[in-house]
Amino acid sequence: MVFYLDATLSRPTRALIPGHLMKPTLLRIALAVTTTLLLPPAHSEEVGSVNTNFRITGSDRVVVEAYDDPLVQGVTCYVSRARTGGVKGTLGIAEDPTEASIACRQVGTIHFTGPVKQQADVFSVSMSLIFKSLHVVRVVDAKRNTLVYLTYSDRVVSGSAKNSVSAVPIPTGTTIPVK
Repeated sequence: MVFYLDATLSRPTRALIPGHLMKPTLLRIALAVTTTLLLPPAHSEEVGSVNTNFRITGSDRVVVEAYDDPLVQGVTCYVSRARTGGVKGTLGIAEDPTEASIACRQVGTIHFTGPVKQQADVFSVSMSLIFKSLHVVRVVDAKRNTLVYLTYSDRVVSGSAKNSVSAVPIPTGTTIPVK
């Protein structure tokens, strides 16, 4: 899709109408917002947390959340990440730090609910009001019959190279159905 500039339209209107040129920053913002809205919401369960910095209005914490892979029954990913407290954190407008760690494990009999892509976003969680997200990506290592899970964060304008990886070997005799 090509976007062209029409000087007769206001800037917000130009950003919303196909066929009008948008600045790269506006295009990235629109793409990030669209991607965030299109990804299925991540269903997590907070397993535990520790306080790292006491504040009267709410402490900064490191939380551990469990995410079940929606296409691979029997696999759960545990993600630890920092959560900002204080007034902004309580109101949900704080920007959480980009650091996160992941450990994925087989927690039951592995069953694929359908074919999985070679590489796909599995979960995405907002780390700020709009512009920052934490992603978990599943990568299929067919040669080793293993699912590899990668976590990283991104921003509309610039992402972070900070990442963490975990792998779940699939039992012998079970083949990963790749799309």
